[in-house]
Amino acid sequence: MNTSLLAITTCRRGNSACFSRLGPKFMLLALWGFFAITANLIAAEESLESLEETAFKQAAALAAPSIVRIETVGGLEQLEDMLLGNGPTSGVVVSADGYIISSSFNFVSKPSSILVTLPDGRRVAAQQVANDRSKLLTLLKVDAEGLTPAKAAPKNQMKVGQWALALGRTLDNSSPNLSVGIISALNRVWGKAIQTDAKTSPVNYGGALVDVQGQILGVIAPLSPMGGGEAAGVEWYDGGIGFAIPLEDVYQSLDRLKQGSDLLPGLMGITFAGGQALNVPVIVDRVRYNSPAQKAGLKTNDRIIAADGEKTDRVAQFKHLMGRKYAGDTVKVVVVRGETEVPIEIDLVGQLVPYEVPFLGILPVRQAENLDASQAGVSVRFVFADSPAHQAGLTPGDRITKINDVDVQQARQLADLIGRNRSGEHVKVKYTRSGTESSVDVTLGSLPDSVVDELATELILGPASPEAEPADPSEAKPDANVEKKPEVLPKTGKFTATLEGNDHDYWAYVPENYVAGHPYGLVVWVHPMGDPMEATVYKLWKTICDRRGLILIAPKSEKVAGWQPGEAEFIRALIAHFREKYTIDPSRIVLHSFGSGSGMAWLVGTKYRDLIRGVVVAGAPLLGRLSDNEPDYRQQFFFLCGEDDKVLSKVKASVDGMRKLKFPVSFTLLKGVGAKYPEEHAVEEIGRWVDALDRI
Repeated sequence: MNTSLLAITTCRRGNSACFSRLGPKFMLLALWGFFAITANLIAAEESLESLEETAFKQAAALAAPSIVRIETVGGLEQLEDMLLGNGPTSGVVVSADGYIISSSFNFVSKPSSILVTLPDGRRVAAQQVANDRSKLLTLLKVDAEGLTPAKAAPKNQMKVGQWALALGRTLDNSSPNLSVGIISALNRVWGKAIQTDAKTSPVNYGGALVDVQGQILGVIAPLSPMGGGEAAGVEWYDGGIGFAIPLEDVYQSLDRLKQGSDLLPGLMGITFAGGQALNVPVIVDRVRYNSPAQKAGLKTNDRIIAADGEKTDRVAQFKHLMGRKYAGDTVKVVVVRGETEVPIEIDLVGQLVPYEVPFLGILPVRQAENLDASQAGVSVRFVFADSPAHQAGLTPGDRITKINDVDVQQARQLADLIGRNRSGEHVKVKYTRSGTESSVDVTLGSLPDSVVDELATELILGPASPEAEPADPSEAKPDANVEKKPEVLPKTGKFTATLEGNDHDYWAYVPENYVAGHPYGLVVWVHPMGDPMEATVYKLWKTICDRRGLILIAPKSEKVAGWQPGEAEFIRALIAHFREKYTIDPSRIVLHSFGSGSGMAWLVGTKYRDLIRGVVVAGAPLLGRLSDNEPDYRQQFFFLCGEDDKVLSKVKASVDGMRKLKFPVSFTLLKGVGAKYPEEHAVEEIGRWVDALDRI
């Protein structure tokens, strides 16, 4: 250590008189040494920052010849307004003869034309060649030669914490725009992606994540482990979470994409016993009919312990391995069946035989929480006309106690037992009527498309009285001298509030006669852009909520111009908040919207499939892409559209397409109406539809 600085340090650790003994000359020398060291440290830090800046610029310059600017023209303007805007995006050159890879998000609006500006300034038309629907990338082709293909960074050399630069060519074509961050995680989104905290957004989706050597780590794309649509994950763009598909993986599948056929995620057709849980053993619950898993001999209760030579102790591990598989690939699994290990080889497909929800034809009586259930089984509230249950002679008031000799305790269990069959199959239903036990064979049908014309309101019963005498006389009664804290009751009526932790406003209506413990349906109103429609919606829905046992909540977008993708999480959090405060029936959580607000409704409904049970939209088609209809997600859909509305043809196309995929879809044509929110009689129909969502 510098002698002068040592002296000062020693004096500081001693008494205050020490400095006076050093003498003025020594003090000046010591101070000079201290400031010299400080100046050196500052200079070193400035030098380091200068070196880092230089390194970043050099890396961007090395990668720049492989990054292009992409502009789209035409397409779905409404979807663009919500998600894309009108700005350019980016792409990465992957071959000298004009092939360019980009994010599929950039083309979700189905543009009529695509223009690419090359690094040398040439502006040429591009054609879509094929899509990687697993990694959500799109391959383009331009008529140009001599391009500079991107150099891929080796995956085995990537490390968490290393520098990562997010590059796009959108603001100034002379040089890429740049954001600096690090690699924050590897093998994310089921093993597909690199995660970074470098700022990513729609302007550099399709651009490059680059290391400090100028090598391309990956192609930037919005992704989410909870959704597979082209817009999945876009809401995270300003939250420090960005993703990129390793370029090495892109090159491995490039030849297949060049052939012009989309690459699809590899599917085997199973669900797991843990539902959506990830940290549980890989135990097969359902095996889809005519699926690769069924054809290969996989069975319910098989436990998958290995796949392609890798141990799979938990569902998360298995999903990571399967996330890298395409349709046409083969996976070799080892399952434990009883006491025996069985090797099974499964050829994956891109599309399963659509799952069709089987229909018994009853609406169950909803039982309040803590209500004394003296009888086993599920009581029938309503029997649908011409349904299998009606044809078999079941009537309201019957109590179903067994399905195929399996005891029934709750409506959810009854729905699961019926759902494990297929339309056209027979089940044996045991029930009681007026104390007499009977059984009948029922041939299951399909969920009807129509909305029931008449449905009497249900009787809302509260939980068992808390004032009842204890069964055990020895239980002590409350001390009369102890002050009883008043019970905090949840709000009822119409009120406005701000969701804590989100700084977002919402309004809500809870029936004044709300009974805690009774399962209420939850309708989430997603307003159109620029118009919350609060007065109209409240006036039309108040009576319906009172009669049908529904709670209405209406989140408000932060910006008047419309919803932002990140607000999907706000809507999810608001639903969670009401589920904590009120008794909400999980089988009747519904998103409802009109016109331009439907884009956000579809985004939330497809992203949180495990939460949302129904989506009802008026005056708008399906926006985005629906994943496969799956047994674990009993989602139902309802479209309403005026016969004079210009989007009618698109709405009808959405209905037809979804029905081909065997989704339960209802549709009502509003006579003599244009682009207008439904009137009272149609809103009443929506209320009946929501009331019947838990039909079995």
